Parts: sequence; C-alpha cells; structure tokens
Amino acid sequence: CERLLLDLLLEGLRQLAHEDWVVFKLTLPTQPDLYLPLMQHPCTLRVLALSGGYAREEACKLLAQNTGMIASFSRAFTEGMLVTQSEEDFTKTVDESCEAIFKASRALGRKEMQLVKVQQQTGFFLALDMSGCSTPEALRRYGVGHLSYSGQVEMMYKMHEMRSRIIKNQKFDGSRVVAAILFEGTIDSQIGGLPSATYLWEHKRVVPFLKIDKGLAEEKDGVQLMKDMPALDDLLDRGVAAGIFGTKERSVIKHFNQEGIKAIVQQQFDIARRVLAKGLVPVLEPEVDIQASDKEACERLLLDLLLEGLRQLAHEDWVVFKLTLPTQPDLYLPLMQHPCTLRVLALSGGYARE
Repeated sequence: CERLLLDLLLEGLRQLAHEDWVVFKLTLPTQPDLYLPLMQHPCTLRVLALSGGYAREEACKLLAQNTGMIASFSRAFTEGMLVTQSEEDFTKTVDESCEAIFKASRALGRKEMQLVKVQQQTGFFLALDMSGCSTPEALRRYGVGHLSYSGQVEMMYKMHEMRSRIIKNQKFDGSRVVAAILFEGTIDSQIGGLPSATYLWEHKRVVPFLKIDKGLAEEKDGVQLMKDMPALDDLLDRGVAAGIFGTKERSVIKHFNQEGIKAIVQQQFDIARRVLAKGLVPVLEPEVDIQASDKEACERLLLDLLLEGLRQLAHEDWVVFKLTLPTQPDLYLPLMQHPCTLRVLALSGGYARE
C-alpha cells in the first residue's frame, strides 16, 4: 500500500504549479526513509508522521528511523495524561511526552539532508558539466549549431541557457534527480535570479556537485591522467562558499596496463583527500573506455585498486564512484558494501540511452 501510495503522491506533485506548497501527514512506513523522495520535491514543505495507534515509545522508535519526518502525534502525545493527576504530575507527563517526540523528530540541516539524499534516495545523478571541449557537440545535439555563437564566451552562454532551461523545467526536481554535476563556470552564473547551486537546492532539492578537473593529459601507459590543477584549493574554496556539496574528477583508462591503472587510482585518491579536507564529498571517475579490447581485465584490476584505496581512508571519509558500466554484471558490488562508499554511479561512456 505504502509503495503504491508513494508513486501516486509523487505523480500528483508533478501536476502542481511552482510554489503550490503542500504538507503530507502519513503513517510511519514499514520501510525506513520510504518517503524521502516526497521531501525532495520542491512543492513539499514538510512530511509529518501520524502515530496511527502505536504507543508513544514505539511511535518514537519508528519515527527516529525516518530521516526528515517530524511528528504530528495525537494519541501518542496524550498517552499517560489523566484528569486525576496533580498539576505537578501532569506537567511532568507533558514534559516527558514533548521531549521524547522532539528527540525522535529528525528535521535535518541542509548538509545532513543532502548527505542522506545522496546515500539513500532512489534516483539518478545528472551530469551537466560539459566543458569547453564537450560543449560544441552537446549544443549541436541540442540543435544549436556553431553558427549560432561566436567565440568561447558566447558558446558557454548558450550552454548555460540550455542548462538553465533543463533545471527550471517543472518536471525536473529532486524527487527523481538526486544530484546535478555542474561545470566550474556555472557556479558563477545565476538561474532564476539566484546562484546556480543555491537554485538547485532551494528550488529543486537537487544536490549540487562541481566538476573540478581541467581535462585529460596525453595518453601514457595506456591511460590519460588528469591535467595538473594548480588552483585546486581556490576552486574548492569557491565551491564551499557557493554551497557545493561535492566534486567530480575524471580520468580515462584506454588499455590494460598495470602501472598506468595504478597511477590513475593513486591520482584519484590523492585529489579525493584534498577534497575531503575541505569538507566536500568527492566523486572519483576513473572511466574505462568502452572500446578497450581488454575492458574486462581493466575493470577487474581497477576494482582491486579502488578497494585498496578505500582501505586507506579514515572513518567517515565518504566518497562516490562514477564508473563505466562493467562487462561483468555486479562487478562493483564490493565497492558499494564498503562503509566509506556513499554511492556507485554509472557513466554512459558513449552508449546510447536505450
């Protein structure tokens, strides 16, 4: 009943106009955090929990398992209150009830809610981080040819118009889109009169990530490492100030070469540690070229090295991986089971959507 209800409520939300705000009051779900997608829709102000006949202790226990839900209890709140109580005993009972329900109501701050969303919510990450090299092709597919702009500045402006149109569309929201990865220039631009990252979270409940790499170096030892990033710390500081939650950094494995793949993984974790030191969550993207003749061998070695890298991280050094869809299904399951892994994302890598 609850799963069908969730699907239908989300469908109803998608029919609402912008700023048609609603509040939901729902029975505590059997599956913890089931209603997280409702909280991430921009038309949802709050999701309340009704006690539904549970005793207060049990209701509070269940409520504490549901991030972001807060109580709207009646029977559970008045439990133990009697007309025959002295004013002192009655006051004590009210205080105990308020305290228990208050502690169980888990209204989180922005960063905490974003962390839970990235870790748990069903949905997908949208890569909107097209840079100078990939922008002409992205615009061409969108229907904007090279004759429509003159020079780099105009091209990137056209690209921002495309991103803004997607993000502002009423069907684009955090109930299905977990996060969006932005290009560096986007955090300095505005959408709907607000900084892009602010608009994404406050109006769409989509977690903002930032692409930080500067492109790929020339191929060596079968791989393309990331180019040097001399101004990385400054960029990370700008990201923090702009409300960015995490970063993304891409390198590419072209052929099987143990030394090359080791270098890829080492660089990814080196950059990840610098990102973590700023309080951000890194997305490590060591892509395996889908045209590689030895793709499966590359992926198996990559998995072993990524797991070794995870073992070197401290507790709560959370990371996300963005990886080429593997030749062997479920190959990356061990990554997902490591406590430092928030999510494992799949990159399309050149495959058509279907």
